[in-house]
Amino acid sequence: MPRPRRADVPGFPQHLTHRGNDRQDVFFSDEDRLAYLGLLCLHAREQQCRVHAYVLMGNHVHLLVTPDLPGGLSRMMQAVNRSYVRRINQARGGPGPCGRDASIPR
Repeated sequence: MPRPRRADVPGFPQHLTHRGNDRQDVFFSDEDRLAYLGLLCLHAREQQCRVHAYVLMGNHVHLLVTPDLPGGLSRMMQAVNRSYVRRINQARGGPGPCGRDASIPR
């Protein structure tokens, strides 16, 4: 059964969590965390979302965010994650969560 759609209502603070695939690490260095925060700030501003708090764990993220526009929260997270994943894949050697090993069946 699919997860229920998130209520993306302007002015309503929401707690978001985002995990790596199979709970794999998403941050490998302090530079990765700084890059993620930079992307979060950029896209939060662009989508008019207010980030009140964050926790960056090794394999997941917690955010407390209030969108000011309908759909802003979804657009912000899509943009942040798309940009961050692209950066990590380039740094680790290829597409997918496993870098060069992404083509190996599991």
